[in-house]
Amino acid sequence: MNFRFQNLLGAPYRGGNAVVAENTVLYSPVGNRVAATDLAKSQTITLPFEASSNIARIAVSPDGNFLLAVDDAARALFVNLRRRAVLHRMTFKRPVSAIRFSPDGALIAVGLGKLVQIWRSPGFRKEFFPFHLQRTLPDCAAAVTALDWSPDSKYLLAGSKDLTVRLFCLQRSKGSNKPFLFLGHREAIVGAFFGTDKKTNRVCKVYTVSRDGAIFTWNLEESRNFDGSRGDISDPPSPGTPEQRPPGRNLIENPVELENDDIKPMNLDALNAEESGIPLHRAKWELLKKDFFMQSPEKLTACDYHRELDMVVVGFSHGVFGLYQMPDFVCIHLLSISREKITTAVFNKLGNWLTFGCAKLGQLLVWEWRSESYILKQQGHYYDVNCIAYSPDSQMLATGADDNKVKVWTVSSGFCFITFSEHTNAVTAVHFMANNHCLLSASLDGTVRAWDLFRYRNFRTFTTPSPRQFVSLASDPSGEVICAGTLDLFEIFVWSMKTGRLLDVLGGHEGPVHGLMFSPTNAVLASSSWDKTVRLWDVFEGKGAVETFPHTHDVLTVVYRPDGKQLASSTLDGQIHFWDPIDGLLMYTIEGRRDIAGGRLMTDRRSAATSSSGKYFTTLCYSADGGYILAGGSSKYICMYDVADQVLLRRFQITRNLSLDGVLDFLNSKRMTDAGPLDLIDDENSDVEEGIDRQTRQKIGHDLPGSMANRGRPVVRTKCLNIAPTGRCWAAATTEGVLLYSVDESFVFDPTDLDIDVTPEAVDEALAEDQPQRALVLSLRLNEDSLIKKCIFAVNPADIPAVSSSIPFKYLQRLMEAFAELLESCPHLEFILQWSQELCKAHSHFIQQNSRSLLPALKSLQKAITKMHQDLTDTCSSNEYLLRYLCSSGTKI
Repeated sequence: MNFRFQNLLGAPYRGGNAVVAENTVLYSPVGNRVAATDLAKSQTITLPFEASSNIARIAVSPDGNFLLAVDDAARALFVNLRRRAVLHRMTFKRPVSAIRFSPDGALIAVGLGKLVQIWRSPGFRKEFFPFHLQRTLPDCAAAVTALDWSPDSKYLLAGSKDLTVRLFCLQRSKGSNKPFLFLGHREAIVGAFFGTDKKTNRVCKVYTVSRDGAIFTWNLEESRNFDGSRGDISDPPSPGTPEQRPPGRNLIENPVELENDDIKPMNLDALNAEESGIPLHRAKWELLKKDFFMQSPEKLTACDYHRELDMVVVGFSHGVFGLYQMPDFVCIHLLSISREKITTAVFNKLGNWLTFGCAKLGQLLVWEWRSESYILKQQGHYYDVNCIAYSPDSQMLATGADDNKVKVWTVSSGFCFITFSEHTNAVTAVHFMANNHCLLSASLDGTVRAWDLFRYRNFRTFTTPSPRQFVSLASDPSGEVICAGTLDLFEIFVWSMKTGRLLDVLGGHEGPVHGLMFSPTNAVLASSSWDKTVRLWDVFEGKGAVETFPHTHDVLTVVYRPDGKQLASSTLDGQIHFWDPIDGLLMYTIEGRRDIAGGRLMTDRRSAATSSSGKYFTTLCYSADGGYILAGGSSKYICMYDVADQVLLRRFQITRNLSLDGVLDFLNSKRMTDAGPLDLIDDENSDVEEGIDRQTRQKIGHDLPGSMANRGRPVVRTKCLNIAPTGRCWAAATTEGVLLYSVDESFVFDPTDLDIDVTPEAVDEALAEDQPQRALVLSLRLNEDSLIKKCIFAVNPADIPAVSSSIPFKYLQRLMEAFAELLESCPHLEFILQWSQELCKAHSHFIQQNSRSLLPALKSLQKAITKMHQDLTDTCSSNEYLLRYLCSSGTKI
């Protein structure tokens, strides 16, 4: 039962800023989590930690070791990316609008409203409070919007909504430390960047970008102060104050001393302001030129600058982005990626890839601008995911949502590889056929569509004589018959898969048919309805309802156990009923109202303990061996029950995101006002009029015109659960997206048959004495993964049949799991396949008799072999003619 969070699908990006670290790893906020996408390996994972609310800003240290994530409530997480562990937590006093690590990684600049704070960056040191506030810069007159460090980490640019950019010096020096102001913009600043000389890598110019599409280029005049004088950087003399000269003063800072002494004077004209000792905030800057992107009335919403290439990328509120070569302002690309606001645009370290994010669409793009090709193109579901289904080989996951789309994801990589958008209304059910190459989907638009996963097209559409709204879907084990339940006339329609013709209409229910499932072993169809009944139908004989199981409350869903000998149904009173479908008897009942209860909505008049809403299960799913069942509903919890003992094994909390409604059990009365809860009051400012900054996920088309469910605040719930056929992972369609949980055995020590003589030293001793059979059995008793694999490779291929026949029966499942893992990672394909073959030959009778308990391990092994077979097939088919040529040339020689 050791399931842990593995990944989050269905939403690659939902708002905030994206960051590219180590040139190929893209970090993007997804709600209160952070997704890491490896662009080189084409793989995405979601980091295992959670923030308390939606993440607003993230920053990665220059060495790629640390991540600082700040949420909407100004709570910060400092994360070690190597270990994926949270090192420190702290709270800033006000919302954070910008955050940036210094190039040397020692400092962090944070924009808090009108303030700019400089914090010391925590490292691997063990300290009581590692965050130390170094300085606070209170000069801005409005909220800070942009920050940028100089290459030497001594200076900081801060852009603000007061239409100015300020240049701060972070080193204490004699004289005034007032920042230099870059003025002239007519709207809020979006970006401010240091430009450097490519030969000396010293700051020589500054670019400032404002929201109205203007970019100003500022040039640093050599060896001149802001007052036009040369060299002398002291403050104007005060009357009546004697001149003071600190001991040990740098000679370069005072060229007058150089001329008076016997030292040869230096050529100050050849030095820039930084070399001559003049701080940048006191040097003279001149406005070199003003350029405009000419996209009015649209606003500039995102920008980034690459220092080595001297290029600027900008994104606008109508989905257009531009790439410009500076300082000549030459347009290299000007393209449109959508019609919605671009909320983030960043370069990678080399500058060859551009990353764009669109929060409203949940879209994340990585574009190679030289070859004009996509490196990454991912988009999640725009609205809530309603249904999910695993493929028979557990390698793919299909999702259907309220945005009328069906997406198919690769579970191992976390990427969506095909999107079907032919449906015209919300998708309510998806189902994989047994051949793994066909996908079915049902929708409220009155159609059931069949999709070909080879050619990626809709090859068959099942309809009814008059329009219906489908909410459930099932197919028999042979794949000949398709059934769908309706929402409006309470009927079940039956079609032929081969011809697409309507075969039968099953009537008898008096409420919407929300649950449909065929028995895995025969052609009996089980249906559940809000009329308080579960009915069994013999579809092929056409006898109508074979048996009816009455309940005391509305039945919400029904599922079969994988062996077909048990049926589970969930009712509105929070109970799960287990039936024997053969004898028609009630076997067990689980009372789950207290287990799933939790979470109070902002609009609830009653507390979470006394409220009756949401205390029921809307989705059920059996494990692969039928030993336990998962149950979820309109709550923040997913419950796992042991079927035989009817006890709660574990309760998973799907999210701790306080931005969602229903996460808190007790509401804070201080946030209640005469106008209602503060969290539900629309206080959006006018600064985001040009587009949506964060994706909103709410239902469409199901409420009255103009109404918003819960005033637009998303409610935490689980709409669908599905366990993979291998039994080692399961998925949940929630408000946050599709959560994947898998068995994590990397940190678990679970010996199966341990005594004082079973030690790693004993295993090594058996291997040294050339006893691989004894060593393998000892490693299986110790149940340590690395030792088991070491002993497998120590067996001579000629001895595999003998060693396989001597393996005790109780270790077969563990050995099969090890083979499945090795097939995915090690190059010794034939060796592992020979092991698998001999093991199945030697213990075929036991495997057949105990197929139910061994089913998860067998499915995992089958999945690994199938994947390897597909990879080899693709490789060989693409090189077929080359292989033929090599074979023919070899015979001639």
